[in-house]
Amino acid sequence: MKEDEFFQERQRLKEQILSAREQHAKDTPRQSGQRLSQRDGGTPDLGRLMDIPVRLSLEVGGAELAIRDILALQQGEVVELDREAGEALDVLVNGKLIARGEVVVVDDRLGVRLTEVISPSERLQSMN
Repeated sequence: MKEDEFFQERQRLKEQILSAREQHAKDTPRQSGQRLSQRDGGTPDLGRLMDIPVRLSLEVGGAELAIRDILALQQGEVVELDREAGEALDVLVNGKLIARGEVVVVDDRLGVRLTEVISPSERLQSMN
C-alpha cells in the first residue's frame, strides 16, 4: 500500500471510529465502569491493522545545535541534553509519543519499563 493510500485509509478509519463512537453515545447512555469489551456494535473491525509493523523508539533527550557545532564534534565530547538525570524517557511509535518509561536491563539486554501510558484520546489528538 502506498504511503498516500495508507494515510487515506487511516483517515477513513479514524472518521469511521469517531462516527461510530458518536452514534454509540447517542444510542446508549453511558454507565460508569462499563468496560469497552461489554459495549456492543458500532466499532469497525480493526483486525486488519494489527499486523502492520511500526517503529518503536526511545528518546532520552535532545539538544539544539548549530551545524558548525555539530561538525566540530569530536570523539569523547559530551553534548548536554535538555533532560535531567533520572527523568523519564519518551516512548515513541512512528515519532508519536505514546508513553514514558525508564531503562531496565533484562538478561544483558536493554529494555524499557513503562511508567506512564498516554491516554487513547491524547494519542488520537497528537495524530491530527
